[in-house]
Order: sequence, then C-alpha cells, then structure tokens
Amino acid sequence: MAQPLSFEAFLDAMRDEGVTVKVVGNAKNHNRKGHGAWGPVHGVMIHHTVTQGTDNSVELCRTGHMTLPGPLCHGVIDKAGVVHVVGYGRANHAGLGDDDVLRAVIAEGKLPAVNEANTDGNSRFYGFECINLGNNSDPWPEAQVEAIVRASAGLLRRHKWGKDGPTSVIGHKEWQPGKIDPRGPIGKKGGTALTMDAIRKRVAERLKHPASWSPGGSTGGGTYTVRKGDTLWSIAQAKLGSGARNTEIAKLNGLKDPAAISVGQTLKLPTK
Repeated sequence: MAQPLSFEAFLDAMRDEGVTVKVVGNAKNHNRKGHGAWGPVHGVMIHHTVTQGTDNSVELCRTGHMTLPGPLCHGVIDKAGVVHVVGYGRANHAGLGDDDVLRAVIAEGKLPAVNEANTDGNSRFYGFECINLGNNSDPWPEAQVEAIVRASAGLLRRHKWGKDGPTSVIGHKEWQPGKIDPRGPIGKKGGTALTMDAIRKRVAERLKHPASWSPGGSTGGGTYTVRKGDTLWSIAQAKLGSGARNTEIAKLNGLKDPAAISVGQTLKLPTK
C-alpha cells in the first residue's frame, strides 16, 4: 500500500529518469475529486489514445468528452517521448478491472488472465495515455517507447516497487476485459509488436542502474527540464557526472548568461 506521490514528486520522478515533462494548465489541481478515492496506489497503467496529433490528443485527455469527463490520465506521452501532464489525482483512465490482477500487482507476482471487472482502478493506478491509433499499424517510435519505460521506472523507483519484478507496470488490456491497449508495431509498420512484457523487461533493466543511466552506457545527451533550485553546475553534476561541464550546457543552449535559467526551461544536454 502506498500513498500517491505529491504532484511535485510525481514530476521529479520522471525528470530524474531523463524524461522531458510539460505541465498543461493547472494540472496539479485538475482531477475527479469527489467522484471516488485517489489512493492507495499500487502501479502504473499504460494506454493508447486512438488519436492522431499531439495538441488534440493532449486536449482530449485533459478535458475528456461528453460521456467521460477529464482528465482521462495523468500524462500523455507523445510520439517524440514528451510527457504532457494533464491532471493529477483521480482520473478516468482505468475503470473497473480484475481484483485478481490487482492482488498480483500488489504482490509483484505473475499476472493472471483478466476475466472480470469488479474493482475500481482509477484510485489504484497512475495512468499514461500514449498517442497511437491502436489499429495495429500505427508505429511506436523508439523515443516514445523509451519515455514509457523511463516514466514508469521513475515512479517505481520512488515507491520502491519492482524489487521482485516490475509487474507494477501493466497495460489496460491486462486490467479490464475486452481492452486491447496498448498495441502496435515498434519502429515501423510491420515491425516487432509492442508488448507489456517487453516494457517490463526494459523497466527492470533500468531499475538495476541509477536514474541517470542511459542504455548503451552513454553519459548525457537528451534534454533536461529545469526545476526549482537548479543551477547549471548542479545539472551538469547530476546528469553528466561533473559540475565543470556546465559550460558545455551553456554553449550548447546558446546561454550568454549561465545563471539565467528558469524553472520549466528545457535544456539540451551534451553527450559524453
């Protein structure tokens, strides 16, 4: 049993893993409060949106629709691997699912076949909607898959889940009968199918390493979103292993004044 992370800790958990995070509007206070519980939380649930385009997908997940009010998740993961946080607290993403699955998630054991819908999942899972048509043809870019892995791993790391295997990360289809998400090929049409077992395997590998780890052993690269209290020195120390590399970050981002960084600013990071 775990109480949900604070909004700030939720963001930091992803940013620490190298995920680019964008907060949409008043996401911190946008939720379905008063329509059921939020917490205790036990895991992370992955969905696909059945939509195209980042802007309209994010807006739909933020506001919902006539029959299902938003937010429809906590974060929307776009094709470029950016997580757009649209709400926090209870969200209409999981619906009713199988209590046997919930028990397996809590125990971090093998997931049973889903065959009933008798348990509220909106109160028990963090939810990510990933932009994909879900037609088994729309491909999953590697940047998007890696963001799913990193965002999930960050939350597991914060909660100290995943010690006995990352079954704290599940797909919607593993929770509710009749669901198919997420599905589709990785990389290109006709490529290897995305599976939750493959996602969990990559999450498990990440959790063997520090949050700053990148596959292949590279140091740096990617982007970093500035948080309160950050300096270029502290960012370089945390992400590149040496505060003295702050000048490289400044040069790469065209910063004439290295002290003039602001909360929420996205910085490119140099590679090793």
